[in-house]
Amino acid sequence: MKKIEAIIKPFKLEDVKEALSEVGIAGMTVTEVKGFGRQRGHTEIYRGSEYTVDFLPKIKIEVVVTNAQLDGAVQAILRAARTGKIGDGKIFVLNVEQAIRIRTEERDEAAI
Repeated sequence: MKKIEAIIKPFKLEDVKEALSEVGIAGMTVTEVKGFGRQRGHTEIYRGSEYTVDFLPKIKIEVVVTNAQLDGAVQAILRAARTGKIGDGKIFVLNVEQAIRIRTEERDEAAI
């Protein structure tokens, strides 16, 4: 099993959700986060004062998939989240040693 963590632009969330649904991914965890990479933030003027916005709003999506679902899920996220502009985000793939559904105590692939 693999865990996919994707950091994307907030307005791309619905597109990514639909793309994952189309490839059979039923559940996900979504968190509002802030960060920056090469984008480095930007400066804004508020009430006459200029200040730097270092951390930009992003969305972090976490999905646990079987090894067989991995390539399809990653491709779906890439397709749906890409704008071609700086700040599109990143995808991280991690190994998952075990998964347990609390309600039924199903384990591993049966739990996801």
